[in-house]
Amino acid sequence: MLKRTLALTVGLALSLSAVLAQAAEVLKVSAIPDEAPTELLRKFEPLGSYLQKQLNMKVEFVPVADYPAVVEALATNRLDLAWLGGFTFVQAQLKSDPKVIPLVQREQDAQFTSKFITADPNVKSLADLKGKTFAFGSVSSTSGSLMPRYFMLKDGIKPESYFSRVGYSGAHDATVAWVQAGKVDAGVLNASVWQKLVDAGKVDTNKVKVFATTPAYFDYNWTVRGTLDPALAAKIKKAFLDLDPANPEHKKILDLQAASRFIETSPDNYKGIEEAARAADLLK
Repeated sequence: MLKRTLALTVGLALSLSAVLAQAAEVLKVSAIPDEAPTELLRKFEPLGSYLQKQLNMKVEFVPVADYPAVVEALATNRLDLAWLGGFTFVQAQLKSDPKVIPLVQREQDAQFTSKFITADPNVKSLADLKGKTFAFGSVSSTSGSLMPRYFMLKDGIKPESYFSRVGYSGAHDATVAWVQAGKVDAGVLNASVWQKLVDAGKVDTNKVKVFATTPAYFDYNWTVRGTLDPALAAKIKKAFLDLDPANPEHKKILDLQAASRFIETSPDNYKGIEEAARAADLLK
């Protein structure tokens, strides 16, 4: 009986070791779906290839249905690395034990903003939108919902009573499409996606215009699960920090990430996001 128990114990230990070894061979990466799935994959592919070479391990992109799915997967160790907004980082940190760890952010994420847009030539400010229709992105989006809402509340504007109807498009590019098509009178999205769409000619700037910009706040980062091997986390961080815009191959990766370069970040940078989320009653 004792021999069988010992054999079973050894067998379970070996099985667990095999599972852990297998998990260590593949870095599972995802991102909040703040743009179309095809665009997220296009942006990630060169970065994934780069990480694969730098880490000497397979890197796999795992698409998700919505923002909460990324938070849940990272907090429950089903993902190793994820591109998060400030709010989803706060959610993941509160949900995980040990805490998820933010590694790097783009330089502009230390001074991020959201853009309010409209196709109505009579709209010059939020004061002109009273009683009209308005769109946020995803309810879990930092730049497409939380921070714009927070700044509006500070100005005495409660969206649900100020606008005749509030909608959630689900993604930044979808918000632009809604405004351009006249589905809503105005909307808000992150400044980076807005500029990318303008540069790509995917928005008619003769029709759709920016009429207001939020104050700056911290936003996106690359975060690892709290149970990830610290040595591997350090290698991932170094890989991001080593991306050099003077290197043509690195420049392609940085351009797709809308980044001039990556810099270190820390949990303290997102305390303001947590305060804003609590003020908006979005954290229980």
